[in-house]
Amino acid sequence: MFYNFLFPQSFRGKGVSFLILCLRVFFGILFFTHGIDKMANFNELSQTFPNVLGFGSYMSLMVSIFCEFCCSLFLITGLMVRITVIPMIISMAVAFFDVHDGMFPQGELSLIYLVMFVILYITGPGRFSIDYLIDKKIQSERNAEH
Repeated sequence: MFYNFLFPQSFRGKGVSFLILCLRVFFGILFFTHGIDKMANFNELSQTFPNVLGFGSYMSLMVSIFCEFCCSLFLITGLMVRITVIPMIISMAVAFFDVHDGMFPQGELSLIYLVMFVILYITGPGRFSIDYLIDKKIQSERNAEH
């Protein structure tokens, strides 16, 4: 069950996988740039960043940087995509519903990211990903045992 969650067999056609790759890379790079910006302005932002869910500005900023910087790298490469997008989904849900109070146009970008990360959670990484290569290796080892 957990194996099928990590390495979904559906959405693996070449055409669909190419579209998923494009979405992963495009939105991953965009999200990554937000993390780079937060890291570059860390000292200023650590004092003024929204205090999300009572974590404090510093911790909220650290969590945001983790999601935007680290998780984006995993998303772009297609490594553990379904696990990686969970914190990204939570981060964007908090940004949209808590920080922006679900309002437009202020929360529009966070809602776009939220929807895209939910879609990537559902589809998985596709065949052009590290997850796919891991799955193929596991499958070949299983077949060799039998």
